Amino acid sequence: MEEPRQITMIQAAAILVSTIIGVGVLPIPLFAVEAADSGAPLVTLLGAMLAFVGLVLVALLGMRFPKKSIVQYSEDIIGKWPSWIGSVCVIGFFAVLTSLTAREFGEVVITAVLTKTPLEVTVIVMLLLAAISTRNDITTFAYIHHFYFPLLLFPVLLIVALSLKSAEPINLQPIWGNEHKEILGGVLTIAALFQGSFILTTVIPAMRRPDKALKASLWGFLIAGGLYVTIVAATVSVFGAEEIKNLLWPTLELAKATSLPANILERLDAAFLAVWVTAVFTTLFSSYFIAIKEVSKLFRLRDHKMFSFFLLPVVFFMAMIPQNILQMYEIIQNVGRIGLCITIAYPGLLLLIAMIRKKRGDPVEK
Repeated sequence: MEEPRQITMIQAAAILVSTIIGVGVLPIPLFAVEAADSGAPLVTLLGAMLAFVGLVLVALLGMRFPKKSIVQYSEDIIGKWPSWIGSVCVIGFFAVLTSLTAREFGEVVITAVLTKTPLEVTVIVMLLLAAISTRNDITTFAYIHHFYFPLLLFPVLLIVALSLKSAEPINLQPIWGNEHKEILGGVLTIAALFQGSFILTTVIPAMRRPDKALKASLWGFLIAGGLYVTIVAATVSVFGAEEIKNLLWPTLELAKATSLPANILERLDAAFLAVWVTAVFTTLFSSYFIAIKEVSKLFRLRDHKMFSFFLLPVVFFMAMIPQNILQMYEIIQNVGRIGLCITIAYPGLLLLIAMIRKKRGDPVEK
């Protein structure tokens, strides 16, 4: 059954931004600094550019097959059984990504806000919220993201702008960093934080103008990538690379060190965490939506609602596997790097084969 075509280019870009800006906002300066010290902003920029390659491949595939998602057109390109394996890997990866996002959210909440609340409670509440929300159709999904988009963007930009009064430009020199051994690993880790942009494969079949998917991708990535680079640059310039290595969530510390003019609010960490919770929800919402939506496409079902709670116990169980925060971040980095094969290499392979075999979907009537 064909999706109702109601999503505009602006909504598609908003979905990309609110999906990419998520739980990774807190540790991204640490990941970048561990890779290249003062070259952290450069590593973040390179990671964003690598992730953008994957998004372009997904957008080109979606424009080539405007009525189908990746599970459907992969079958046309490489055949039933090879595509089935690829689709299961995509679904499994985003289910794991959902569980790790929920776990990271739970760890931050019980450490910074609700110190006496059990971890399981915070994780299951967020997963339940996402599961209930995914029972809506793709149009409502787009409206939810579009609504939260300005609530995510402007507060973070405000905090970054206010923090610059404490910035020391010397902390950003040399711009290419002192250590270069870990740069490649850092670029891959940063690129993995952008993998939520894969939601575009699910969004394109519902766009009014699928031919504008590439333009939506460009705008979405410019905003989200620019915000991540700005956050890393601001954090490094305020604290310095060596100090950041001792912080678990540098962006949260940046919010604590920032105040509004005239001391209206002496610390912005409480307001920042409220915005961050919303950002986590939109990211979790998207990754969970990809998983259950593509499962329904895989089994050729008309509706995805039956899987929203069916997948919940599996995701919750996976979220509880890491023993502590350090092991959780180690798993997140490893899973993220492996996932680049699914979000960049797999779409690249599909596009190459589609071009060689001259495969193309039915065009959309304008």
